[in-house]
Amino acid sequence: MPPHAALPEHLLPTEEVRDALAEGKPVVALESTIIAHGMPYPYNLDTARDIERAVRDGGAVPATVALIDGRMCVGLTDDQLARIADPNAAVRKCSRRDMAYVLSRRTLGATTVAGTLVVAHQAGIPVFATGGIGGVHRGGTDTLDVSADLPELSRSRVAVVSAGAKSILDLGLTLEYLETLGIPVVGVGTDEFPAFYTRSSGLEVPLRLDMPHEIARLMRAQWTNRIDSGILIANPIPEVAEAAHRPIQAAITQSLHEAQQRGIKGRQLTPFLLDRIQQLTEGASLTANIALVLHNARLGAEIAVAYASK
Repeated sequence: MPPHAALPEHLLPTEEVRDALAEGKPVVALESTIIAHGMPYPYNLDTARDIERAVRDGGAVPATVALIDGRMCVGLTDDQLARIADPNAAVRKCSRRDMAYVLSRRTLGATTVAGTLVVAHQAGIPVFATGGIGGVHRGGTDTLDVSADLPELSRSRVAVVSAGAKSILDLGLTLEYLETLGIPVVGVGTDEFPAFYTRSSGLEVPLRLDMPHEIARLMRAQWTNRIDSGILIANPIPEVAEAAHRPIQAAITQSLHEAQQRGIKGRQLTPFLLDRIQQLTEGASLTANIALVLHNARLGAEIAVAYASK
């Protein structure tokens, strides 16, 4: 990747991230909602540090994104990570629609996939590693409950490495929506779309590439030819870390039923479901979640290195 032009003044990078971008070195964006809302304390803070370490071990610079004290932070200090992870802190979950509100109030905001894409695109960071993206919720044909992650991905020059979409969603409709938006969906070493906690969804992945340099080549072809949408890299959870299918599906079904009974929806729905699934599986879903996000961080670093090499 060529040296980066000066970052927009409204972005606040760490010195490490600023220097890496200026010198054309590989950088991987990371979200912060997984820290503030995706895992219980202290697993969230430990995992955030482990994710950054995995990116560094892969030869890239981690850039965890968050909104802190009125600034879009691109890369966090360890103290800032701890602030976002603090269970007693008032940290707002931030998609695109929430960002200006949090910035104007100079409070704490943890960026979702969509929010992180906004910042990564503006900063010129071409690779973003996360756990799973949002998508079309079950019953979405009636409720129109579709994650902002999907339209944001359609307008960002960023390759998102994930374990597919979260399995609490309607994966078939999510794939249909991704196709409508023109977003390439690439299975890594698989012909099947992964289902977050498990490797198999029963749904065919539209494209397949097996090596980081092949993915980097696709990214170059996409953006040098001014096809300006992002790319979804679907990276299945490692087989040894895969959760048992039946208990996970039973927990998802029960948690969805409980959410409906309690009238939980909107921004509260996904955190509630992930927390309830963790309880119902006695921590098995959390173990799988940590394993898959670390797996994605490692692949994200490899892709970023390959993309920066030419």
